[in-house]
Amino acid sequence: MELQGQVWLTVGGVKLGGHERVGLLAAVAHTGSITAAAKAVGISYKGAWDAVEAMNNLAGEPLVERAAGGKGGGGTRLTARGMQLVQNFRQIEQAHREFVEQLSSQSAGLADDLLLIRRMAMKTSARNQFSGKVLDIKQGSVNDEVTLEILGGQHIVGTVTRDSTESLGLAAGVGAFALIKASSVIVVTEAEGARFSARNQLAGTVTRLQDGAVNSEVSITLPGGGVIAAIITRESAQTLELAVGQAATAIFKASSVIIGVAQ
Repeated sequence: MELQGQVWLTVGGVKLGGHERVGLLAAVAHTGSITAAAKAVGISYKGAWDAVEAMNNLAGEPLVERAAGGKGGGGTRLTARGMQLVQNFRQIEQAHREFVEQLSSQSAGLADDLLLIRRMAMKTSARNQFSGKVLDIKQGSVNDEVTLEILGGQHIVGTVTRDSTESLGLAAGVGAFALIKASSVIVVTEAEGARFSARNQLAGTVTRLQDGAVNSEVSITLPGGGVIAAIITRESAQTLELAVGQAATAIFKASSVIIGVAQ
């Protein structure tokens, strides 16, 4: 990724000029002729005067003026204000160029952060959002099983249709995210030795427990720092004797996982 940018000067929200118009002013100063200046920057004589008149009007004072004694009996020159504008713009443009070059040197990190910001700005009713990369895809006749590696090396498995796999461009190594509703997550406190049909089993530690009138929200922190939330009945939380610091496992079906990719 390479960043690029241009500087424009505005007056009251209206564009006074940018690189091209200031270049025209500089050409006028160098040649002393609007005709030669227009030719130097690649625009028509009429276009040059239209631009000059627009800049004069927006600046509130002349930037370019006609002068007697040039070739053919007259010429064109910049006023003191016009010269000052060109000089100041060149300094601003140089500072802007250095700034953009510095950002461009960090473009890889900026690209990653941009994707992160876009994911953070994404609005969804799913309480759990995990970002990662596709580790493996097992193809079926109708549905595919997609394994996503998330923070800390944990794996989340989701089932999607073959059409979804193709339309999303899913393949090993592709960045993707998984969405899981908190209400789809089952909390187990004594999973050792037990067997479950649910494809996803993420073990961690209870780090937050918020009780409501009917339901309780349980946050389980996973190895590596990821957190998965579950909504269970308050009665279930009491039966499991859930408490902060307690080991617990979040269990959910592959069919409860929605797989997506950033655009």
